[in-house]
Amino acid sequence: MHYSIQLYTLRDAMQEDLPGAIRKVSEIGFTQVEPYNFVSTAKELGTALRENGLTAPSGHAPLLSEDQDRIFAAAKELGITTVIDPYLPAEHWQSAGDIQATAAKLNAAAKKGAEYGIRVGYHNHAWELESLIEGSTALEYFEGLLDPELVLEVDTYWAAVGGQDPVELLARLGDRVKFIHIKDGPATTDTKAQQPAGQGKIAVWDVIGAAKSLEVGVVEFDDYTGDIFEGIAESLAFLNAGQDVSA
Repeated sequence: MHYSIQLYTLRDAMQEDLPGAIRKVSEIGFTQVEPYNFVSTAKELGTALRENGLTAPSGHAPLLSEDQDRIFAAAKELGITTVIDPYLPAEHWQSAGDIQATAAKLNAAAKKGAEYGIRVGYHNHAWELESLIEGSTALEYFEGLLDPELVLEVDTYWAAVGGQDPVELLARLGDRVKFIHIKDGPATTDTKAQQPAGQGKIAVWDVIGAAKSLEVGVVEFDDYTGDIFEGIAESLAFLNAGQDVSA
């Protein structure tokens, strides 16, 4: 099992000292990262990743609102092979027509991505699970409209906040899910209450086990009241220890 760190978690540290933050990620023991909004930092980030022996199999970028060619070119420069759109606000998930339009746009983005050798995906928040369309969650309705080559990155924490059991959701979504966000806490909208993996209400190992086609588990904190580097180190230690036991 490969673990990555979503670099949005470290946005403040990276703004102050990008090379230093990436070096700390490597020292903690991560071998992979998931960059966000990486077009503007591609050169500096690429240098830091190479110097620290890190790879970026996936990355977040706003495919549905910014220049896709620039995004895919930067992704290729960084070695990112899956670009994931990270966020569409709640108003896009309230009607079948709006969801159909979004799916059509993402399917078109995937065709363009294929020209660069890059796969396309989508990452959820809570509202895609809170909204019900024709008897299923908006996320599952959306999944049924996507071309076969598209993937999902299920944020398992926001799925729980949205009222779904992430284990059952992952089972229903099946092979479409290639990435998950691993985070823990009280499963509320209070992002500052998030905790290292294994310290909150999320059944982390059940969640990981339910994602049968998982390629990468991505550690993330939306926010954290403690030292963020200590937080991600505790998460990775928990995951590595559990993996050793299960092996």
